[in-house]
Amino acid sequence: MRNKPSRTLTFKCKKCSKPVTVFLQKVSACSHIQPYQGICTCGEVMRHATGQKEAVESYLSSEDGSWSHHH
Repeated sequence: MRNKPSRTLTFKCKKCSKPVTVFLQKVSACSHIQPYQGICTCGEVMRHATGQKEAVESYLSSEDGSWSHHH
C-alpha cells in the first residue's frame, strides 16, 4: 500500500522569500506525478511536483500551467 501524497506543501517564494502554500492539483490521476501549484501574495506562481523525473521536468517547464500528463 502506498502513502497518499500530501495535499499541501509550503515553499519559500523565489521573488520575495515569503512562505507560499502549494496545493495538490487534480490534473493527474496517474501514479507518475503529483503536481502542486500555488500563488504567493506577491503574485509569483509557484509550481512543484513529485514523481517520475521526466514527468516532473515536463510539468515544471510548462510556463502557462496548461500541462497535462499523457500515457
